[in-house]
Amino acid sequence: MTRIAILEAGHPPEDLKDDFDDYPARFRALLGEGVPTTRFDVQNGRLPEDPAAFQGAIVTGSAAGVYDDLPWIPQLIDWLRAARGRTRLVGICFGHQAMAHAFGGTVEKSDKGWGVGLHRYDIRSDEPWMHPRARTLSIPVSHQDQVVTAPPDARVIASSGFTPYAGLAWGEDAISFQCHPEFQPEYAAALVESRRGHRIADAVADEAVASLARPNDRPVLTAWIRAFLLLTPPPVETDGSGI
Repeated sequence: MTRIAILEAGHPPEDLKDDFDDYPARFRALLGEGVPTTRFDVQNGRLPEDPAAFQGAIVTGSAAGVYDDLPWIPQLIDWLRAARGRTRLVGICFGHQAMAHAFGGTVEKSDKGWGVGLHRYDIRSDEPWMHPRARTLSIPVSHQDQVVTAPPDARVIASSGFTPYAGLAWGEDAISFQCHPEFQPEYAAALVESRRGHRIADAVADEAVASLARPNDRPVLTAWIRAFLLLTPPPVETDGSGI
């Protein structure tokens, strides 16, 4: 089986590192045993030299914003533009925003404030990898930034009142979601608590933590991402002759 590249764009906060796995480990768990992966430390300038050498690539979450003046962000954006059409791309949270930015959309710090806890999205399209079928998904979220203008060639596949562009797709080989299917509810709650008071208001934190005790649809979105990456053929490069 061809490997999946995990582009590690961020890390858990220092005070949570001892109790929870890093982001690549969570995506390896999401993909399941037997799926070979290669981790790339994006913040240290590591990116796959040849996107086509991988069946797919996942861009993880990050505390950074796509508009931050950090040298690794333009490198990632350029890589995404070059990789599109050469491998399957999946963006999660920051990865979702990075893909939208790379492909012509706009990302900003939302005036709606923090999105935390368990959020429910309406599914707006029926994609071939969406099995089992679902009309809504409830998934942990943790973000301030949002896609506020979708790229012109993107289709909206998930949305909510709080996050109109919660899921995007481009053609048949690139998808992204604002939510975190790889976050266990316990980690999402610990993340909220670590930001309570100084970054997230107590009332917002209380509501978020309470919501995370409710049932969620992480297994459904996990199955979708697995199907998108593993059960459908990757893009086929051509020599331009149309053959």
